[in-house]
Amino acid sequence: MSIESPVVTLVPGNFADWEAHAAIEDLARVARTADALGYHHMTCSEHVAIPDDVAAVRGGTYWDPLSVFGYLAAVTRRIRFQTHVVVLPYHHPMEIAKRYGTCDRVTGGRLILGVGVGSLREEFDLIDAEFDGRGARGDDAIRALRESLSTEHPEFHGEYYDYAGFLLSPCAAQERVPIWIGGRSHRSLRRAVELGDGWVPFGLTAAQVGEWIRRAMDTEAWAARPRPLDIVLRVPESVDALRHPDRTQEVIAEVRSAGATNIMARFVPRSLDDYLEQLAAFAELAREPA
Repeated sequence: MSIESPVVTLVPGNFADWEAHAAIEDLARVARTADALGYHHMTCSEHVAIPDDVAAVRGGTYWDPLSVFGYLAAVTRRIRFQTHVVVLPYHHPMEIAKRYGTCDRVTGGRLILGVGVGSLREEFDLIDAEFDGRGARGDDAIRALRESLSTEHPEFHGEYYDYAGFLLSPCAAQERVPIWIGGRSHRSLRRAVELGDGWVPFGLTAAQVGEWIRRAMDTEAWAARPRPLDIVLRVPESVDALRHPDRTQEVIAEVRSAGATNIMARFVPRSLDDYLEQLAAFAELAREPA
């Protein structure tokens, strides 16, 4: 089980009033509580800037993952930190390897690198990133990252990225940083099966996810995987594990039946204290039987 972090991403209709005025110490209380309760990871998204008209739908508040994870690592012991997601075409793979490799060192090897290819053309234009062809470029970047994150002397020769003869120090602490693929398309699942360690879909129903996974399991690419694919599914609605435990259990069962190996909780609580109580109640309901 994991949490879609409060405070750091504010999407209209999906956050509580207290989050809009919260401080980093409030998020630290969430992290410490989730850490003590055994949650696997928490998230933080990447966006540079959101157009005013788009912010009304997607939200405009997105804290930077590197700053957030560096702070939270210092106040926790076990919980991991997942970018949800780094937009690959915004960066050169070596830039990601250096910045997030350093982050992995700072967090003591607790980074999960969630990546995606992006969809907000206005943001691409703002930072002069290439929008067209971003899927193929993103695939090449994932291959490059796999070769570069955990070595001081990376070498990669691909279609879009080609480099060798550089020292990358520090590199990631983990021998293999998990790379999880985000998205809401069939292509994102194929990308995860072929290139990633996990799939973190959004904007899909549990029924859709379950059907897509069943189809993917019949492919040669799935059979050729050397390790299982992590399937991280958000609960399809904000839950209230304190006041509506029966409905919460139904939602948990729904995402498990779709193939989730990790369930991402989300709440819209009345206050920070209520959020912390929700974390404890959800953990009790979601814990697998011994």
